[in-house]
Amino acid sequence: MYILGINAFHGDSSAALLKDGKIVAAAEEERFVRKKHWAGFPKKSIEYCLKEANINLSDIDYIAINKNPKANIGEKLKFILLKKPDIKFLLNRLKNIKQLENIENIIEKTFNITFKKKVEYIEHHRAHMASSFFASTFEKSAILSVDGFGDFVSTAFGYGEKNKIEIFKKIYFPHSLGIFYQAITQFLGFWNYGDEYKVMGLSAYGKPIYMDIMRDIVILKDDGTFELNLKYFRHHKENIEYEWSDTVPYVGQLFSEELEKVLGPARKKEEPITEHHQNVAASVQKMFEEAVSHILNYLYKEIGIENICLAGGAAMNSVMNGKIYTLTPFKKAFIPAGAADNGGAIGSTLDVWCEVLNRERVYRMEHAYLGPSFSENYISNVLDNNKKILNENKCEINFIENENKLCNLVAQYISEGKVVGWFQGRMEWGARALGNRSILADPRRKDMRDILNLKIKHREPFRPFAPTVLREYVNEYFEIEDDVPFMEKVFPIKKEKHNIIPAVTHVDGTGRLQTLKEEQNPRYYKLIKKFENITGIPIVLNTSFNENEPIVCTPEEALDCFLRTKMDVLVLERFVIKRK
Repeated sequence: MYILGINAFHGDSSAALLKDGKIVAAAEEERFVRKKHWAGFPKKSIEYCLKEANINLSDIDYIAINKNPKANIGEKLKFILLKKPDIKFLLNRLKNIKQLENIENIIEKTFNITFKKKVEYIEHHRAHMASSFFASTFEKSAILSVDGFGDFVSTAFGYGEKNKIEIFKKIYFPHSLGIFYQAITQFLGFWNYGDEYKVMGLSAYGKPIYMDIMRDIVILKDDGTFELNLKYFRHHKENIEYEWSDTVPYVGQLFSEELEKVLGPARKKEEPITEHHQNVAASVQKMFEEAVSHILNYLYKEIGIENICLAGGAAMNSVMNGKIYTLTPFKKAFIPAGAADNGGAIGSTLDVWCEVLNRERVYRMEHAYLGPSFSENYISNVLDNNKKILNENKCEINFIENENKLCNLVAQYISEGKVVGWFQGRMEWGARALGNRSILADPRRKDMRDILNLKIKHREPFRPFAPTVLREYVNEYFEIEDDVPFMEKVFPIKKEKHNIIPAVTHVDGTGRLQTLKEEQNPRYYKLIKKFENITGIPIVLNTSFNENEPIVCTPEEALDCFLRTKMDVLVLERFVIKRK
């Protein structure tokens, strides 16, 4: 049985394919159209999933959509009657609902076929929860989904057992921690969709001195919920401009003039970042942590289980995720790769399998390598077709047949301070490069952050780089020991290690780690093991293979990124391209 999951007409449009209960392919549309967070109908992602499974659309048994326009109708009507929002506000939301309800027509028109298979509309936060709990190893777990909004809900409290999920509490529009964080992100001058991670990185440089203001903006309640002080926001009464259809997502200004009255003028994009902005970032991050831990502590009290599954865009806040074990009683936390709206494609398929069809769970997200791969013959042809430009850039190409020799050579290059583009196997699912579409460097070099930011990544200097650490060494380098396969948690690095791995130690002494077991990615594990043999350090600096663009998908994109930046070495499977 095949179930095709789709996240459409929203940020991070994506598709996933489930075969007999297991996810066999998944990808975000941005990787194919080369526009970050692309919103619209994920045509190319669907085509990839079908190609990977060697099937046609006619072979699909169900299509699962991670939204249900009929969900929470009562709350929607109550809001309209009581709040009487701008008519444009209503028209924009009706337009998005109409697109989803016409999904069969869109599929028929896009693929030029007649498609009459069953379409299941899964409530947005249920899909989020399913993407986490049903993909985890837990038989029982508390579940929390937090994001901006989906199906009129921002936060859902739940409980999962075996193949069932119960949602027992929701927080409805207009109250949202996602909107709170996004509004302050805009205030700080970061206007691109998805820029919240920049504020998270910037927060380490400031002090949370504005907590009185933050606690006036987000009000925590005794029943585990929260409310926004709506005088600081516009989204609940005015028409906020949104772009969700076949475009890079755009969200208009969410904060009101009242926010500027208490925090001062909003920073313009071109203005320098000051100590004030750093302190605002630190304050919004701390308020977010207080609010999420407030919810989690209530969840633990209600459920009484030490496992927690998180999903939704807010679960991408790896700094908060890393504090779950210190701020709450939970002992084990699972956050999937693709926890944001892209994950709704996977979650909706799993929910149809488990809840709609009442089948037993058979899938566990043990790795995130669900995207396209490319043969060495294909790569050889790409290199042949680019001989002229490679010669112009004085590049030499070698094919290293033996994998041990390949990993030893690349480890040697990294230990010498060279920056390596590492491309192998199937592309990662989710926002993080996890060793198949990565740029790798030596974590021991204090200057490596500046080298990468200035010469290759061309991004803000305050943003940190992440370490990939062999799982058996986590306790030696980090204050907290845990499995972190998807780079989804930030943990304190032991003080005595700060000077040993300075390139991956953030200004506050933390690191957003990826833990790696040999069975998860044998070649990448072998490479780091070889690096340890040379340097004594079982860690490499790992950042995404891109330059202000989506992570590379194809060998052509990897080669292009290599040539236009100042990377020293490019590894395409067993081909090693090195600047002379």
